Amino acid sequence: MHTLLTDRELLETLAVDVEVILRTHVDTAEGWQPHDFVPWDQGRNFAFLGGDDWTPEQSELSDTAKLALTVSVLVADNLPAYHREVGKHMRSGPWWRWVGRWTAEENRHAIMIRDYLVVTRAVDPEELERLRMVHMTKGFRRPAMHLLDAVANCAFEEAASAIRHRNIAALGENPQVTAIAERIARDDEIQSALFADLVAAAFDRAPDQTMRAVADRVADFQIPTVTLADGRTSDEMLAEVGVYDRAQEGALVFAPLLRRWNVFTRTDFGPEGELARAELSELRD
Repeated sequence: MHTLLTDRELLETLAVDVEVILRTHVDTAEGWQPHDFVPWDQGRNFAFLGGDDWTPEQSELSDTAKLALTVSVLVADNLPAYHREVGKHMRSGPWWRWVGRWTAEENRHAIMIRDYLVVTRAVDPEELERLRMVHMTKGFRRPAMHLLDAVANCAFEEAASAIRHRNIAALGENPQVTAIAERIARDDEIQSALFADLVAAAFDRAPDQTMRAVADRVADFQIPTVTLADGRTSDEMLAEVGVYDRAQEGALVFAPLLRRWNVFTRTDFGPEGELARAELSELRD
């Protein structure tokens, strides 16, 4: 039977892996700036500065695109709550630098989408701000997790976000929306890979414990959601318009990462790991 490691022991055991993975990411990360994706020449003052306030006919986006981008900016703008939930597990050395880098990258997404929506008058900026204040005031809390649960969950969440933004890009709304969505999707895919590499390192050092964490996160996976003004959730709305359907998570989110970790071909599990793996048998190719 494999010895269970405490979170503190795991932080120490995986510290070198975190350092190497983070350094590789920083050295190879694609350089881009959020302001480059915003058509500033389309902007003009609102009434507060002597211009005109927003009216519905000013928006040139479809209802689907407006919904999808509104959800994206609200989720991204709630970054302080996500930072708190992730950061409370990783408050030392390379782990803390990892969280800081991830937070900075996610913040670029919020800046880019929000600036685009306001400058192009794609949505009502006052309604967007009201929704943002409500969403951020409520914050975001996960059930208590151990370190490996948190890392595995982040790998799944970033993979799910990448799928959502790939589907927003596929709407073909306009070149700017497509470019913004594709940029975020690429970042999400890279971030998912970062977390996935750390899960892979954990599999090599604590296979049973990591397998248990992965199985638990699959069973209880919840993406960040937004309650819209009409009371419906972003889950319901995005599924209706084909941007993100939770019914497809098994094939599109979980299965690719399970393959990346060689979950169904590993031979280093003890009884506990085998039991956890069996719980995921329906996701086996």
